[in-house]
Amino acid sequence: MTVTNETKEKIDLKTLSASELSVFAGELNLQSFRADQIFQWLYQKGVSRFEEMTNLSKDLRAKLENIAYISRIRLLRQAESEDGTVKFLFHLADNEDYKIESVLIPDFYDDGVVNRLTVCVSSQVGCVFGCEFCATGKMGFFRNLSHGEIVDQVQYINDFCEHRYGKKITNIVYMGMGEPLHNYDAVTESARIITDERSIDLSPKRITVSTVGLTKQIKKLADERQPFNLAISLHAANDEKRDEIMPINNSMGLGELKEAVQHYYAMLHRPITYEYLLFDDFNDSPQDARELANIVQWVPSKVNIIMYNNVAGVELKRAREDRLDRFMKELIKHDVRATVRRSRGDDIDAGCGQLAIKEGQAKGKSIRKN
Repeated sequence: MTVTNETKEKIDLKTLSASELSVFAGELNLQSFRADQIFQWLYQKGVSRFEEMTNLSKDLRAKLENIAYISRIRLLRQAESEDGTVKFLFHLADNEDYKIESVLIPDFYDDGVVNRLTVCVSSQVGCVFGCEFCATGKMGFFRNLSHGEIVDQVQYINDFCEHRYGKKITNIVYMGMGEPLHNYDAVTESARIITDERSIDLSPKRITVSTVGLTKQIKKLADERQPFNLAISLHAANDEKRDEIMPINNSMGLGELKEAVQHYYAMLHRPITYEYLLFDDFNDSPQDARELANIVQWVPSKVNIIMYNNVAGVELKRAREDRLDRFMKELIKHDVRATVRRSRGDDIDAGCGQLAIKEGQAKGKSIRKN
């Protein structure tokens, strides 16, 4: 449903957390199982109208209609890559100018049968952190997504997968548009909903949240015992180079990141994944590999070496194969667990660093100085 003047006076049920939805039902003097039913209609069935909630009485549906509404993002278009990657462009209900992108990355067995179905979801419209290599960062930041808008992405793509492949999604990565931990409450609530048996019922072990290194929030994940996986967007292994490409490092350097990561591991005993985009003749030397190996020693961890998708207007370019080979040999020499992740969907701008809305949208807020 699109937000109108009429609906602005009502409560959007998709902005209520699971506990808040129970309180809402209690205020209507409903039995507790009614809250469970409404939750299931919202987050398992994905309905957008109360009349679809057929196990509720007509009187209750009419009452809900008078005081509440159900927002839902709307698909604008989708594009499919030659490698099977699918990019989805969604409108947000409150503003036709606000759009977000999500990506489905299917992985197939040799016989063509689908294996993993990974969804890359967005958590914000744009991003404030302005990483040099990222198209989303060049947009600037407009607003956070609600937990409902995040779950909507997953629901839509899950339905797509069930129709296309006869199989539910298997993995979720919060690595789309935006910095997930900058929208901490909505991201963690959406993860709770997605893992709820009344919803999509995905294992927390199948969910990964990525961050540029927001140290306070990393510690909060640990203190709250959040059950999903953590990935750090590192991309450079010393402060000097990281300062050049990631403005956040000027205020939260590698020393602070080390402290946060060690706190996280001490609390949860869960390994970290470092994401490392390999840029030609910038962060791909044997010395860079040795410095990365030192960081990997902070806590048990592994490294995903990502072959960069070149972005228009960005001077940084994908590392050449010979430099990749030399880099990997140095990591192996230092017993670093590392895999090379080849880019997917770059022909439809669906790869790492490429998600952005290009259709004349004004620039939002950014911590970048230029």
